[in-house]
Amino acid sequence: MTDTLASADIQLIQRILPHRYPFLLVDRVEEIDGTARAVGIKNVTMNEPHFQGHFPGLPIMPGVTIVEAMAQTSAVMVGVTMELADKGVLIYFMGIDNCKFRRKVVPGDQLRMTLETVRGKPGGKVWKFSGRAEVDGEMACEAEFTAMMDLKA
Repeated sequence: MTDTLASADIQLIQRILPHRYPFLLVDRVEEIDGTARAVGIKNVTMNEPHFQGHFPGLPIMPGVTIVEAMAQTSAVMVGVTMELADKGVLIYFMGIDNCKFRRKVVPGDQLRMTLETVRGKPGGKVWKFSGRAEVDGEMACEAEFTAMMDLKA
C-alpha cells in the first residue's frame, strides 16, 4: 500500500462515471490505492426511488443495487488512478460471480464497500474485481465481477 491514498468526492465521481440520479450509487471514495484497492461509501436514504416498491412498509435496498454500488466504486478507483475524469468512460458488466447477501441494507445505513482488483492493468479494457460491502462492520454482500471499460467515441 502506498503512503498517500487518493480519494474522490462526489464532484470527481461525476466527472468519471456517466451515472446520475437515481442510479449514481456511490457518494465518495475515501481510499484509493492505485488500481489495487479502494473503499467507497454509499449513504442509504429513504428518498431513493427503489424503496417505493422494495418493499412498501419494509424498505430494503435491492441486492442488485448493492452490487452496482460496488462496481461503481471500482470504476472510480480505476478512473482516478488512470486520470479518466472528463474522458467519457463507459463501464459495462461482463459477469458477476460468487455473489452472496448476508444482511439487509435499509435507509439510514452507511454501506462501506471495499474493492480489490483481481485482474486488470492500466490501458486494459477488461478488469475483474473482488468486493465486500459492510454496514457497521457486518458483511451485507460479497461478490466478484468482471467489467469492460471503454471510452466513448
